[in-house]
Amino acid sequence: MNRLFLKTSLFAVILILLNACGGGSSVATRDKAAPYTARDLKQPYPSKRTYSSAAYPATYSGIFPKPAALEPAVDFWRKTYAVWQRSEIAYHDDRFMDVVYEVITLPGYVAESLTSEQKQLMNERRDFWKDKIATLENKLRYNAPLTTNERQLVARLESTGRPLSTVLPGASERVRGQRGTRERFKHGLEISGRYDQQFRKIFRNAGLPEELAYLPHVESSFQPAARSSAGAVGMWQFTKGAAKTFMPGGNKVDQRMDPFISAYGAARYLSYAYKKLGDWPSALTSYNHGIGGMKRAKNHVGHDFVRIVEQYDGPAFGFASRNYYAQFLAAREIANNPRPFFPEGVRYEASLPSGQYVAAE
Repeated sequence: MNRLFLKTSLFAVILILLNACGGGSSVATRDKAAPYTARDLKQPYPSKRTYSSAAYPATYSGIFPKPAALEPAVDFWRKTYAVWQRSEIAYHDDRFMDVVYEVITLPGYVAESLTSEQKQLMNERRDFWKDKIATLENKLRYNAPLTTNERQLVARLESTGRPLSTVLPGASERVRGQRGTRERFKHGLEISGRYDQQFRKIFRNAGLPEELAYLPHVESSFQPAARSSAGAVGMWQFTKGAAKTFMPGGNKVDQRMDPFISAYGAARYLSYAYKKLGDWPSALTSYNHGIGGMKRAKNHVGHDFVRIVEQYDGPAFGFASRNYYAQFLAAREIANNPRPFFPEGVRYEASLPSGQYVAAE
């Protein structure tokens, strides 16, 4: 750890409890156990990059329904994509997505990839909240007196409208840190201008909703050379097995880096998934969890998608799968109306000439 980093790590954290009770008072104040010093903010965080959630109804019907129960998760991903910057970390409950304990700003320059020191700071702050919540749970179990900060934390948990007996048990094990992606999402919006028209055409020609063209915002931020730790490749994140089944000529040359051929593959996959699963929330979630996995979820808890998200605990149906559809809805809403999130404007790249489109139909 170099001297410069040691100096910059002595910083003031911008802190807030989103939608906090008590006139904007924060849960975290000066604490010997905390590695950071915090100050309250009376305006919603961050004051220069807010948006009106009233523009996004809590529920709507249509091709891509948004049950009211999913709105907290959708709103969380709107903030992740378009409010919180890559230097900011939101610590939250990974089940109850409207429970956000604080948002901190990492010190110094923060690149796309974090340094080992920055990762260590992230983990330390997560462990701080895990300990703080575990202590609260233990005190309430034995009717021990609470500190002012602990009473504020109780009020924050209750402000979600859920009983404390629902939210608090096990909450210390559900603390998660989510890094903001505002810069990355905006860059993805700009890149999407190059592909949007043809992607929409591909889905229309397949008899599918053209708004499926927004899916790369969730998968890769429109990065053609994206690679995942699971072996998925390209803008549409195909594995080799899925590419062989659904991409044109998939059993020949590996073409997963080609955005247009991959878009045809995505259209084929989503058409097949929708026929097998019968609804778009399940079909889209299967893009992350698999068609077989979603069939098992339906067999286990029924066809109500909200019940699947809230109750299903099958193998591999973890945080990413539970949130995949909510992420798509958030990306769709932002891409449809980016101005409230990016008032500075989005410079979309020019659409590729029609002669450069891949004729894979």
